[in-house]
Amino acid sequence: MWDERYSAEQYAYGTEPNDFLAQNYRSIPKGRVLSLAEGEGRNAVFLARQGYAVTAVDASAVGLEKARKLAAKHGVDVELIHADLANYDLGDNAWDGIISIFCPLPPAVRRTLYARLAGALKPGGVFLLEAYTPDQIRYGTGGGNSAEVMQTRHSLADELAGLRFMHLAEMERSVVEGIYHTGLAAVVQAIAVRDCNTAG
Repeated sequence: MWDERYSAEQYAYGTEPNDFLAQNYRSIPKGRVLSLAEGEGRNAVFLARQGYAVTAVDASAVGLEKARKLAAKHGVDVELIHADLANYDLGDNAWDGIISIFCPLPPAVRRTLYARLAGALKPGGVFLLEAYTPDQIRYGTGGGNSAEVMQTRHSLADELAGLRFMHLAEMERSVVEGIYHTGLAAVVQAIAVRDCNTAG
């Protein structure tokens, strides 16, 4: 599905960063950032332009090739990794930040990934996320029709053990990101930190 979606010349979700990320990236300590399910590169390239060392992981080689072109256009370097998040090794104490922007994962994959997430961050590292909530299905403005791949405040609080939330909120907002995410939407946003005294 994703290779097909990314095969068009235009960028499916645009080339501008996600609004929530653009407004809050400064909460991530300067250093190494991992972008989960990065797609065509818009968020990774934005962070690289702000001086972060960015690694972008995605299961679509087609999307990553477009990410490479976008990075070249802006004169920045982004490490691109073609991998399935179901078996990608996040590492230990490896990242100053990890971002997840509209990353729809099956619950079993998501829970396994999130269980490793706190340990993958360095002490003081930050996880930043925006996702659709199940209410989004009623809006029909992006994100598909599977509630199980969507998130809520409660699911995030339950699944992201080992992180302290600095921001966790559900809301209705206008999302304008390319042709697949456009219109009023139901989202959840999170910024969470691995405290310096948390064992990893």
